[in-house]
Amino acid sequence: MNGTVLVLGGRSEIGTAVAVRLARRGAQRIILAARRSGDLDAQEAEIREAGALDVVRAEFDADDIAAHQDFLDGITAKYGPLDVVVTAFGILGDQQRAESDADHAIAVVHTDYVAHVGILTRLATLLRAQGRGSLVVFSSVAGVRVRRANYVYGSAKAGLDGFASGLADALAGSGVHLLLVRPGFVIGRMTEGMTPAPLSSTPDQVADATVKALVRGKGEVWVPGTLRPVFAGMRLMPRSLWRRLPR
Repeated sequence: MNGTVLVLGGRSEIGTAVAVRLARRGAQRIILAARRSGDLDAQEAEIREAGALDVVRAEFDADDIAAHQDFLDGITAKYGPLDVVVTAFGILGDQQRAESDADHAIAVVHTDYVAHVGILTRLATLLRAQGRGSLVVFSSVAGVRVRRANYVYGSAKAGLDGFASGLADALAGSGVHLLLVRPGFVIGRMTEGMTPAPLSSTPDQVADATVKALVRGKGEVWVPGTLRPVFAGMRLMPRSLWRRLPR
């Protein structure tokens, strides 16, 4: 954990919390990549306080898929090999709006699934060439079995979960490790104003579990861990009951 960490979605509460913990474990350089990267003063200060020797900001638009390769080329040309890459970008969207506004539904799926497919494919190629490195991908229990209450967001996460699971298998033996994180409801900016679901967690709790799993070399982690058996049972719930569940 003493090399370079790239956080895609540098404004993310979870991404920042993961970066803080990696800095405490000796990561020397943290690169925060986000749109409006000039506005990341608070995130940079928090990571520097955690012990990072160098905190860099980079402009990154996840939705601009055509620019992904040039972005990665620029980062590696300037800073060298990447040790850990965290894909922390994403949007929740407005489910009610998405049910009648196709453009909004497409925007959610584009950011939460299509953009991830693009950048993860390029990252996998990059890290394979390095012969080492770790990818941290944030899925969600919303994608384990998609619910009526948030099926647009949930379907994007279902696609990402499947893609990342397959990518992890494809990377086996390459020296590249992929950690897939499945949080439940996270209490934070993205869910502000919403009633927390049972077994909710905070960005700090998600980050703690993520870094612990990363250090141990695990392939996946549920946050909290009790959600794993809960959703094993929920997969068997009759559809007539499932469609009535709230978010």
